[in-house]
Amino acid sequence: MLKSSIDKATGFEKRFENIGTVVFSDSSSGSKAVAKEIADLIKVKQSQKQPCILGLATGSSPKGLYAELVRLHKEEGLSFKNVISFNLDEYYPMEPDSVNSYVRFMKELLFNHVDILPENCHVPDGTLSKEEIANYCNDYEAKIEALGGLDLQILGIGGNGHIGFNESGSLQNSKTRLVALDHITRVAASSDFLGLNNTPRTAITLGVKMIMEAQRVILMAWGEGKSNIIKQSVEGQVTNLVPASFLQEHDNVTFVLDKES
Repeated sequence: MLKSSIDKATGFEKRFENIGTVVFSDSSSGSKAVAKEIADLIKVKQSQKQPCILGLATGSSPKGLYAELVRLHKEEGLSFKNVISFNLDEYYPMEPDSVNSYVRFMKELLFNHVDILPENCHVPDGTLSKEEIANYCNDYEAKIEALGGLDLQILGIGGNGHIGFNESGSLQNSKTRLVALDHITRVAASSDFLGLNNTPRTAITLGVKMIMEAQRVILMAWGEGKSNIIKQSVEGQVTNLVPASFLQEHDNVTFVLDKES
C-alpha cells in the first residue's frame, strides 16, 4: 500500500489523528507514489486473473497521476487490459466531444495512451434527457456493485470540501444523482468555460455512499489554496457541510498532499 512506497520514496510522512495523511515535497512525487500503488494493485489483480475496478477523478489534482500511469504503460509495460474504470462525475448537460467534457479529459490524459479496453471506460453521460437520469444513475451503481465494488477510488477535493460533485449538504448515504453545483464550484470552473454565465449549473455525480464503500480511497490535493479545507476535512468534525470529512469514517483512506496544502 501507499505507506511503504511513500516511506521509500521520500521518508516524508505525517499522520493526523482522524485520517492518514502523507505529505510530499511536491505534487510530482506524490503523484508517482499514488501511481505506484495503482500499478501494484493492477498487477496483483492480473496475477489473480481478476479485473481491477478503479474509481477515477478529473480536475487538476490527478493530472500528474495519469501522466505517470501513461509512462508506466509505455516505458515499463504496465497493462490496463484488466482495468475497469468508473469516473466520479460529469457536467450536465455536456457533449462527450466538448472541450470541457470529462470524457474528453480522460481520453486525452489517460485512455487514449494505454491499452484499456474502450468498453471498460465508464464516464457519466451528460447527453441524457432529464427523464432518463434517475434510471441511468441506478444502472451506473449497479454495474459497480455487480463487479464487487470499487477496489480503489481516487478523489480530489473542492474548495468547499466536495468529493466528486457531492457538494456541501450532501448526505453520507447519498446515491448517484443529478446535483446542483455550488456557486463556489462554478466560480472555480468558470475560467474553463470562458465565464460564469457559460458554466454548467448541474452535474451527475457518484454518491457519497458508493465512494465510502470503496475498498481503498486516496484523496489528492495540491497547493496552499486547499490547505484550509484539508484541515477541516482531516481534523474537523464530521459534517455534511464538508463532505470530505465523511472520509474520517472510512477505514482505509489516505490524503496525499504537498507541503503547501
